[in-house]
Amino acid sequence: MSYAFDPEFHDMLPFFPQSDFSDPISQREQMVEMMGQLLGEVNTAGVLIEDKTISSQVNQHASDAPDVLLRIYRPENQSDVTAGLVYIHGGGFAVGSIETEHSGAVSMCRDLGIVVVSVEYRLAPEHPYPAGLEDCYTALGWLHQQADELKVDTSRIGVFGGSAGGGLSAGLALLARDRKGPALCFQCLGIPELDDRLETPSMKAFTDTPLWNRPSAINSWKFYLGDQYTPGGNDVPYYAAPARAEDLSGLPPAYVSTMEFDPLRDEGIEYALRLLQAGVNVELHSYPGTFHGSSMANPSAAVCIREREELHGALRRGLGLS
Repeated sequence: MSYAFDPEFHDMLPFFPQSDFSDPISQREQMVEMMGQLLGEVNTAGVLIEDKTISSQVNQHASDAPDVLLRIYRPENQSDVTAGLVYIHGGGFAVGSIETEHSGAVSMCRDLGIVVVSVEYRLAPEHPYPAGLEDCYTALGWLHQQADELKVDTSRIGVFGGSAGGGLSAGLALLARDRKGPALCFQCLGIPELDDRLETPSMKAFTDTPLWNRPSAINSWKFYLGDQYTPGGNDVPYYAAPARAEDLSGLPPAYVSTMEFDPLRDEGIEYALRLLQAGVNVELHSYPGTFHGSSMANPSAAVCIREREELHGALRRGLGLS
């Protein structure tokens, strides 16, 4: 199919081929190479960065899990207590790392003046659901426990993730609510992957879009749910696929973004609408002429600048920043 992509993306489209996401190992290598070419050396001025391995004992629901690697970003000139953010990388549940989204975490820390904790969660298919989600819950619990040392206000801790990271962020919000665990004040869901049933109009229509398409989504859910669950089956837990949750009440306020030519578009919009119907405060943005991950294609495109500014504005409001 041909798509009415924003003209500012046209020159970069050949560098974003279609993929069916069938080989996560090679996809991991390709993602590292692509991100390195696109981003180059990241300017970390004004940000203190520390890698820290934490014990899974923080999470009583997964105390026998391996330790979790975190990358902690703190404003260099931080003197007062500020907000905190759990940052969950994307990658279809099977690729990506704290390295591939290092630039985004640095930007949020520096631009917003907050403490960012990026999570190196376990990846599928080697570690299917709930491994990655429990690692994120462990990180959230650790951030609450270390709030005094990090100068973080525990009433102003949010979660951010894009793509599969957005799905994990939504799952984390549900998990924290149901377990009455460490609180989240805000959930920021960028182009979230939320629904294993793959039945929305956008999911059925966009079979050949760059970076992400229906074949990619099919394989992604197969990897993430593993042998225990069948994608589209009746027993898939809503913590894995948050679109399945019947009760969305009592969740933290949300920001949801979607892209016009993204198979995930409609599940993001529908989730935002259902949050609203459940009484949750929601800000929803859908960006025209864009595709999944199009902000990487040309960060200086007008629509990408607007997307980034609106995302950071939503985080300022959601985290109670002045």
